[in-house]
Amino acid sequence: MPGPSAVRRLAATAAVVISSFTSIAVAGAATQTVTKENVTATLTYHGIYPLSQHPHLMISLDGKVVYDQSVTSAWCGKECSPNVIAGVKKVVHIVHLEKSGPPSVVLDLYSGGAHCCAIEQVYFFKSNSAVIEKFERDFGDPGVRLVKLGAGGSFDMLSADDAFAYAFTDFAASGMPIEILNFAHDAFHNVTRSFPDLIAKDATQWMNAFKSQASTHYQDSVGLVAAWAADEDMLGHSDAVARFLAIESKAGHLNSALTPATPSDQKYVIALQKFLRKHGYLQ
Repeated sequence: MPGPSAVRRLAATAAVVISSFTSIAVAGAATQTVTKENVTATLTYHGIYPLSQHPHLMISLDGKVVYDQSVTSAWCGKECSPNVIAGVKKVVHIVHLEKSGPPSVVLDLYSGGAHCCAIEQVYFFKSNSAVIEKFERDFGDPGVRLVKLGAGGSFDMLSADDAFAYAFTDFAASGMPIEILNFAHDAFHNVTRSFPDLIAKDATQWMNAFKSQASTHYQDSVGLVAAWAADEDMLGHSDAVARFLAIESKAGHLNSALTPATPSDQKYVIALQKFLRKHGYLQ
């Protein structure tokens, strides 16, 4: 991918939480056990990626087993794999997703298949009880990292917006703007706009990638500038984005290897603005 790929950007930015971790391979099976505070989680699966299967999760609270079930998902059924494709061997975490209350167990899963799909599962203790509820979200190709971004010690989920993949060009040339979610009140919430410094850093990376296209006469630049425009719109710079797109369109710098534009053609700019409005970047 020209410019910073979403996966590399996440790997460089995110700090994965490490608590007590064990990874053991025995007779084709693997076990990962994490303990934090009064919670212990053990993930067991069989085989080696990408043929690993039959994942099973057991969670204990104060030494008592409160959850003991096969891992299933709406996206991969009973055949989910630990997401070691992301380059992180540890796929089970125990973290505080909310500032108060007990920690939650989080699993990194992979559905398999080309360009698909990083799934994050949250096993959340209901308030003042040992009852566990499961929630999950498909983060697509960009994947996700658990990171401490805000105050209070809770963790957020750092990713990128997979909606931009293939939106204006092929996957390899598609840029995906930063996306940050938290988990609270039994749901995932997009909180990206709460971190303007990270958005600005991301925008700078995409603009640098766009400028690097000058050496190839901007042969496939629309995916990169789309990610930059999304970041800048989140920062409230929509007027400046519109002016920049008008200038670059006139100069013939907004091109796709799939559907090349001409310097006088505003179809891409119109399509991009419509796309950004649809996905909540442009008001």
